[in-house]
Amino acid sequence: MVSIQWGKRIKAYRKLKGYTQIQFARKLGVSVSVIGEVERGTRIPNSNLLNRITDVLDITIEELYPPE
Repeated sequence: MVSIQWGKRIKAYRKLKGYTQIQFARKLGVSVSVIGEVERGTRIPNSNLLNRITDVLDITIEELYPPE
């Protein structure tokens, strides 16, 4: 359940910053299917990918934490 919340927040920030999944995947150096899996919550991003996501989106890791 937590991975779904992470995915939704990543998707929301991606859209807020104006990236399509394709653009976002290219910036991160991963496939579009990885982004889709993360956003759907079927894949939990490792710390390296999370760091790259926050760098590309220009946000902190704390901003990605799902609300309690």
